[in-house]
Amino acid sequence: MDLGVGVRSFNTKTTTSCFSHLHHIKPCNLNCNRVASYSFSHSRRNPMGRTSVKVNNSITDSVSKVNSTAADDYVLDLELSSLAALCPLDGRYWSKVKDLAPFMSEFGLIKYRVVVEIKWLLKLSQTHEVSEVPKFSKEAESYLQNLIDQFNLNDALEVKKIEKVTNHDVKAVEYFLKQKCQSHPEINKVLEFFHFACTSEDINNLAHALMLKDSLNKVILPSMDKLIRALCDIATATASISMLSRTHGQPASPTTLGKEMAVFAYRLSREREILSQIEILGKFAGAVGNYNAHLVAYPEVNWPRVAEEFVTSLGISFNPYVTQIESHDYMARLFNSIMLFNNILVDFDRDVWGYISLGYFKQITKAGEIGSSTMPHKVNPIDFENSEGNCGIANGGLSHLSTKLPISRMQRDLTDSTVLRNMGVGLGHSLIAYKSALQGIAKLQVNEASLNADLNQTWEVLAEPIQTVMRRYGVPEPYEKLKELTRGRAVTRESIREFIDGLDIPTEAKKGLLDLTPHTYTGEAEELAKKLNLVRSSVNGASLS
Repeated sequence: MDLGVGVRSFNTKTTTSCFSHLHHIKPCNLNCNRVASYSFSHSRRNPMGRTSVKVNNSITDSVSKVNSTAADDYVLDLELSSLAALCPLDGRYWSKVKDLAPFMSEFGLIKYRVVVEIKWLLKLSQTHEVSEVPKFSKEAESYLQNLIDQFNLNDALEVKKIEKVTNHDVKAVEYFLKQKCQSHPEINKVLEFFHFACTSEDINNLAHALMLKDSLNKVILPSMDKLIRALCDIATATASISMLSRTHGQPASPTTLGKEMAVFAYRLSREREILSQIEILGKFAGAVGNYNAHLVAYPEVNWPRVAEEFVTSLGISFNPYVTQIESHDYMARLFNSIMLFNNILVDFDRDVWGYISLGYFKQITKAGEIGSSTMPHKVNPIDFENSEGNCGIANGGLSHLSTKLPISRMQRDLTDSTVLRNMGVGLGHSLIAYKSALQGIAKLQVNEASLNADLNQTWEVLAEPIQTVMRRYGVPEPYEKLKELTRGRAVTRESIREFIDGLDIPTEAKKGLLDLTPHTYTGEAEELAKKLNLVRSSVNGASLS
């Protein structure tokens, strides 16, 4: 953090991560540009065009068991240009949100379905009452685990090709796994135990839970933490810089810039902590939540216990009372918490926007950047405006998710299915908002000259402490006397001192008032800002359970 004379700057270091650190995301072998960094969902080439990539023979062969007459010339269209993207998350803002893509994309959903299906087969092999699925050898377990670890875009394309025939996305994953395991002699004997006693929602609800858990723990919460820490840094660095408060937009009792930043840091850290404590729930109880088919096939098995062990083994809390679906109440709670975090951020964005407008902050300029197409002098607070706007878009989507998802007709309707595919939209726009706010913070410079000028022109703010001291010493009608002195009149240092000199109060009290200035009348603001580190424990990097 660089501190200058009269101007203070805040440079927050943001970490740009890419898929390369996720070893399980393998580059696509298709011949298209930028495929290594955008491999699982999109590829890019020259603007405004589409490339049709013919699926290779291995994918065509993989679907033959499903439908031997499937067209060998099946063609999958890939979106290759950000300029052609309907959603700005996949276009203009891709670089800011791509870290979410391994979790929140169609690829991510397919992969997590694969995870659940394989882990369930492994759980059955460890349940001794299910004798038809003997305990797998280490080699067989390793083979199944490799299907997860090495799952890549080509695998996802195979699943999508099978889905073209089945017209059922979860069944396509089951068929894909059966085909992958046909060549393994040990697993081949128990292929029909893939998806055993499962309804599609058993797979989907756990896949969605894992998508949320990983995207929040690996992307969203760390971004929240960076934002909170940046605000904590500003708060402590500017703890002693006096600033005129503005209640109702009017001059009010002075504060310090650091204390006002500390308020936002504390509010955001509390909501982030609440978010991290929300339990992510899962179910695995069959078609209507009663283990009906399970018990008919294996009446001697304690299926509720097995299901709980399975769900919790995935790092998800178990919901024992469900219909065909997990009720999504935890999702509503989680999205509402993110919405509140975003609303607090909007409050911060607007306040900083106002402080920039008042001249309390300057913004570091960057060579080549243009603030206005017609007014060369302008440096607009675009990062905070971008953050505010994206918080609004995010909250619009998250609000629908939180109000719709807990509602399902009787034991199940399908209205949640298409809605759940939009979880990444709310999270994506939230992520843009956090990164934009961080980018804006990094450009801020405190303009102490402007802060001092405002304070020097508002001696009337001392009316509050003067009339409060007068009350203590029994001076009649103190409020009314100060109102007559200050309201609608120009108040100067001299007029204030003259008024204090005429008070009938103890000498020590009078001296204290005479020593007071708008710069020093800040109460505990400085100490509150400096003590913020004591409450930063709430920014502890806790993950969702």
